[in-house]
Amino acid sequence: MAKQDNDKLEKEKTFGIEEAVLKPDPKKEGDSIKISSEVIAIITGIVSSEVPGIAGMSGGIVGGIAEKLGRRDLTKGIKVIIEEETVIIDMNVIAEYGSSIVESTDKLKKSIRDNVEKTTGLKVKAININVLGINVPEEEEPEEEKEAEDDNIEKKE
Repeated sequence: MAKQDNDKLEKEKTFGIEEAVLKPDPKKEGDSIKISSEVIAIITGIVSSEVPGIAGMSGGIVGGIAEKLGRRDLTKGIKVIIEEETVIIDMNVIAEYGSSIVESTDKLKKSIRDNVEKTTGLKVKAININVLGINVPEEEEPEEEKEAEDDNIEKKE
C-alpha cells in the first residue's frame, strides 16, 4: 500500500493557497474534504473581533489603506501554515489600552484553538501572537466644552 489507512490529512497547494485535505473515512476511496488555509484565517479573524482587549488585527500599510477605503479584510495580519495533521497560526494584533495583554492574548488563543478545531477538525499545533500596537481611545470633550462650541457655532450663523 502506498498510503497508510490512518492517513487522514494531506497538504496540497492550489493556486498558491495551502489546503488541508481531510479523509474522514479511509474506507471510501476518493472521498475527501479540502479546507483552504484562508478559511482557517477567516475563522481566526472572526474570533479575534469578539475577544475583549483585542482592538483589531494589524496587516501593515496595505491593510490599513484597504480598511480606509471601506473594505474589511478578516484575514489581515493572519498567516496559516498547514503541516500534516496540524495547523500553525501566526497573527499580528492591536491591543486595547488599559486591558491586560497577557490575559487578552490567552483568551484569544483559547478561543481560536477551540473554534478552529471544532469547525475544521484540524489540530492547532501553535498560535503565535505578535502585539504590534495599542489602541488608545480618543478622549471625548467634556460636555461643557461641547455646549460652548455649539453656542459659538449658532452665534456665527
